Amino acid sequence: MTFQESIKTCFNKFADFNGRAKLPEYWWFALFCFGGSLVLEFAHTYVSWLFSLATLIPSLAVGARRLHDTNKSGWFQLLWIIPILGWLAMIYFLIMQGDAEDNQYGAPPAN
Repeated sequence: MTFQESIKTCFNKFADFNGRAKLPEYWWFALFCFGGSLVLEFAHTYVSWLFSLATLIPSLAVGARRLHDTNKSGWFQLLWIIPILGWLAMIYFLIMQGDAEDNQYGAPPAN
């Protein structure tokens, strides 16, 4: 999945917390959100905040789908609240390979 396909998919599935997302879909969108926020911070802080607010729901949705790919609940995203240990656990869960077979969240995403 390319950078543009990932961004398009994440915005098309804006609030879809069901299903599964592969590694590239999540990480390309995370890079887009981080980079966009960083660039817009130079324009004005409020513009960056608006961008972050606009991408909050899609970020949570793709995070939940990514966790579903590893057969974990989307509620694990609450670990982001716990400094350091929670962050390390979430990064570990998000870089894990997804299940190759069907799991409780559906079939593996198509290439």
